Amino acid sequence: MMKVYFIQTGKTSEKHVADGVEQYVARIRRSIPFETITVPAVRNSRAMPAEEVKKREGQAIMSVIPSDSYVILLDERGTEYSTTEFASFMRRSLSGTRRNICFVSGGAWGFSQEAYGRADMKLSLSKLTFPHQLVRLLFMEQLYRVLTLIEGKPYHHE
Repeated sequence: MMKVYFIQTGKTSEKHVADGVEQYVARIRRSIPFETITVPAVRNSRAMPAEEVKKREGQAIMSVIPSDSYVILLDERGTEYSTTEFASFMRRSLSGTRRNICFVSGGAWGFSQEAYGRADMKLSLSKLTFPHQLVRLLFMEQLYRVLTLIEGKPYHHE
């Protein structure tokens, strides 16, 4: 059975963000098989160059991506969709494949070259820059929103 995954780097330390994420995760799981995977944050990262942090985070991310997954990096240089365009993409993805879909949110420095090399797609939530922990909440809300559109539930307004 196809499943949607969300991989994140490090725990969500801001309680209000973590609470919001958990609320949306519970809602998402009513619609689709969904799992979040948290890879540990790199220890002593402040003492390392950004490239080393990205390399180590990338190795951790690569080690938990479920096999045969369509991998989508949440990246500021990725494709931008409107909510309805994202809903169309997800509708096609959920109905047209047996592959897992794996969304990945990196750490504060972004992704390693290895992660970019593994990605099937890059998705941008906005041209604006957000803290990486807040991206989790924004993404979960948008995923929930598109699922309600797909299911014809009254949540999204245009």
